[in-house]
Amino acid sequence: MGIGDKLKGVVDKGKDAVSKNADKIEDAVDKAGGFVDKKTKGKYSDKIQKGKEAAKKVIPPQA
Repeated sequence: MGIGDKLKGVVDKGKDAVSKNADKIEDAVDKAGGFVDKKTKGKYSDKIQKGKEAAKKVIPPQA
């Protein structure tokens, strides 16, 4: 088993973990965005919203 095979196994495990916990990850993204928005007093709300949407697009749907 070469390093490429080992890395593929790690990546596959990561993808599986993300897909099983997609709802928790989305909640965390929302919480983090809300926290940052509060700390910046709404100054970057539009950019934060776009960032949250972009982050959620890369989260695969739950299996």
